[in-house]
Amino acid sequence: MMEAINLSKSFGKVRALTNVSLTAREHEIFGLIGTNGAGKSTFLRIAAGILKPDEGCVLYDSCPVWNNPKVKERFFYIPNDFYFFPGAGAREMGKYFSGVYRRFDETKYLNSLRDFSLNPDTPVQEFSKGMRRLVSVLLGICAGTDYLLLDETFDGLDPVNRQAVKSLFATEMEDRGLTPVLTSHNLRELEDLCDHIGLLHEGGVLLSKDLDDLKQNAFRVQCVFSSGEDEDRVKGHFRIVEDVVSGRLHSMVIAATREQIESYFRGIDTIYAEILPLSLEEIFIAQTKSAGYDVRKMIAG
Repeated sequence: MMEAINLSKSFGKVRALTNVSLTAREHEIFGLIGTNGAGKSTFLRIAAGILKPDEGCVLYDSCPVWNNPKVKERFFYIPNDFYFFPGAGAREMGKYFSGVYRRFDETKYLNSLRDFSLNPDTPVQEFSKGMRRLVSVLLGICAGTDYLLLDETFDGLDPVNRQAVKSLFATEMEDRGLTPVLTSHNLRELEDLCDHIGLLHEGGVLLSKDLDDLKQNAFRVQCVFSSGEDEDRVKGHFRIVEDVVSGRLHSMVIAATREQIESYFRGIDTIYAEILPLSLEEIFIAQTKSAGYDVRKMIAG
């Protein structure tokens, strides 16, 4: 388990992180989202032991990562601007990392390059952005570490390769218990992938919850009330995060379980009522409006 405990980090007068506490459980995919400047990359660099926090710490199974080579052997960090040696091909990069990570599987790595039609001897700098991203992900997967830390995981990948990378994660998790920790601006990209989601905003944790819990505790209800009294009763009973009205049709985001909503609506008179699941983007809007944030400005895609 990776634990970030009360992390704070400043760069001069800029506060990048403030009392951030997050937990990535083993054998699950942890997704971290937020806007540019929210602190995602800073968080990952601290988690990788590259930056020292001003306050707090990051632990892997209770062992601190900072200045601890043994702990650093347990993860592979892929920044958004992954560095390749000038003129080096993918094969050469594999040779290098096989000397850094004792469990690096060169045979698996070369086979994976062939599977993606990547020439191992072509200088990586001649590849497209998406192909370079693929090489970095394959290096990370074949390093054989317990954790994979990826900043803007799918940046530059086309839809086919995005699905292929997701399948690789699933296989590695099942075969050897890999724990990916991912950042992304795009909630839709993570919706079908992550077990747990953390939302950073202005350097702080706005929300950290299991995805299943999020999806089970907020729904959109489209309805036409028979009377103003029934409308008032619903609004007095539930926390209504959003209510968009078109004519007599209400589209309400209600923070409650499906069972609670169904049970209550059976006791009132409506002309029409339908309960709909929310997308991950809508869930975050529903969960954070009460905190005073306009999440629509925070979410890309």
